[in-house]
Amino acid sequence: MAEHDFHIVNRIRTQVARLGDKVALRHQAQEQWQDITWNEFGEQIQQLAIAMLAHGMNVQDKVAIFSNNMPRWTVTDFAALYNRCVIVPIYPTNTPQQAAYVLNDADVRILFVGEQAQLDAAIGIAEGCPKLERIVTLSDDLVLPDNSLVCSFNDFLCTATPELEAELQQRLNDTAMDDLLTLIYTSGTTGTPKGVMLDYANIAAQLIGHDQNLSLDEGDTSLCFLPLSHVFERAWTFYVLHRGAINHYLTDTNQLKEALAEVKPNVMAAVPRVYEKIYSTVHDKVSRAPFHRKLVFTWAVNMGARMAVCHQEHRQPSKLLTMSHNLANKLVLSKLRDILGGNIKFMPCGGAKLDESIGRFFHAIGINVKLGYGMTETTATVSCWDDQCFNPDSIGMAMPGAEIKIGENNEILVRGPMVMRGYYNMPEETAKNFTEDGFLKTGDAGHFDEQGNLFITDRIKELMKTSGGKYIAPQVIEGAIGKDHFIEQIAVIADTRKFVSALIVPCFDTLEEHARELNIKYHDRLELVKNSQIVELIEKRVVELQKDLARFEQVKKITLLPKAFSMDKGELTPTQKLRRKVIHDRYHQEIERMYEESHRKAQK
Repeated sequence: MAEHDFHIVNRIRTQVARLGDKVALRHQAQEQWQDITWNEFGEQIQQLAIAMLAHGMNVQDKVAIFSNNMPRWTVTDFAALYNRCVIVPIYPTNTPQQAAYVLNDADVRILFVGEQAQLDAAIGIAEGCPKLERIVTLSDDLVLPDNSLVCSFNDFLCTATPELEAELQQRLNDTAMDDLLTLIYTSGTTGTPKGVMLDYANIAAQLIGHDQNLSLDEGDTSLCFLPLSHVFERAWTFYVLHRGAINHYLTDTNQLKEALAEVKPNVMAAVPRVYEKIYSTVHDKVSRAPFHRKLVFTWAVNMGARMAVCHQEHRQPSKLLTMSHNLANKLVLSKLRDILGGNIKFMPCGGAKLDESIGRFFHAIGINVKLGYGMTETTATVSCWDDQCFNPDSIGMAMPGAEIKIGENNEILVRGPMVMRGYYNMPEETAKNFTEDGFLKTGDAGHFDEQGNLFITDRIKELMKTSGGKYIAPQVIEGAIGKDHFIEQIAVIADTRKFVSALIVPCFDTLEEHARELNIKYHDRLELVKNSQIVELIEKRVVELQKDLARFEQVKKITLLPKAFSMDKGELTPTQKLRRKVIHDRYHQEIERMYEESHRKAQK
């Protein structure tokens, strides 16, 4: 196919015409999964696109979506794209102030909101958004205020008139690869959000590259549960629909376990935290199992690991290994795969580094995790684990079309058709983030091995320097310690300090069960994390987990926190990355206490 055939609007229109009454989307309603066929999907897009025309939307005008995942998110996305408008996603967890910044910076004219919380936030900020002309509710069960700015989805659809169909057709005929497709505002761990400009050529490059690397078939099922506001899930949804697969929408991520059992997906985009939780849950259960079951589990995973290596190295397994693996699969491995529904073909993984031992574990049990590396500025993935000869400690090999090289300070640099046009309204910031020869500066330091595997060593901007002059990469330490099943979250402290310390949020499900086994009495979680037996338990586990780190990297003091870091409190980005400055400011007293105690001990 020619590049223009990979224009995402053309791909959707082709699939609507080709697949007709086959299922395109599924969603939960009245506790059941309901189908939306390709014909229905196409009709909904067409009608909403005409309603946008009736509102007077011009080419490249901005439409924002402030909502949890639902089919209407994607319908709205494509309705705007049919009109050659630009979609501006807003995370459903964003504060009203964050949403207002995006709406004003992008000059958004129509805002689609998902649930009551987003509607209430939108109404509260509307007066301060002079370009905003209409708020449309995507959910049917919201309480609408007496406000001329607000209307329901169905009422908005009613403004569509047949005489506008010709104008819509003209816009579809005029589609261009260099049209701006979306503005995605990076959540950022620091500073002002930046609007990343992505066009149709960026998306087309990813469709083409993924076609060469993946095997996703018509009718395969994908579970959509990461926020569509993030480039990873949205680009993956584009790819799923481009392939004619079925996208299942999960609005409430707390229902992920149940959805996996019901949907039994073939593919699912996930972040490392999903794998870490499954890994720690499995190993926690095994640690409390009888000795003979532990032996069987360890043996089965080892057989799976040996078989995985054979596949990766194109080696024929021995008859003994084949027989042993078949038995291991029957006794253990198939049951572990059932946690993810039992039908997984492969699972794209991105957003952060996946610990090597966790990656090996999933491949050993027969789950083909496809770890990728990328960022909003590269339309998601630029490197990905290959099915053969990949190194599980790497972040994969360069995707087709991506040029990756190592620059000054070992910074990973990327150039290619998937790289953004620049930052919206920020020409100086754009220039600062590109080299003279057009490579994007990722801000990550890394290197290649002889096979072409790319490795990240640290995040350049997040490097911490101790008062002794030693550089610390906090993600390395957090990755080593955070995989423990007693630990939910960890934030390393080291900048300008004499030694490394850490704020740790325990996994309270596991910890509370352990406390019951030890007959530890406590009134609330604050009392639990201050219990000397609990503190000693976590301290010992930290010592064991970090034994392979250099001495200057090892955590010397910890403080256990009774509440998790959250997006609501501004401590996490929507992709679960730590906002270190917010955490440092909020827990300033706890941090200072760790160093004061150490100073007092040194004076004695």
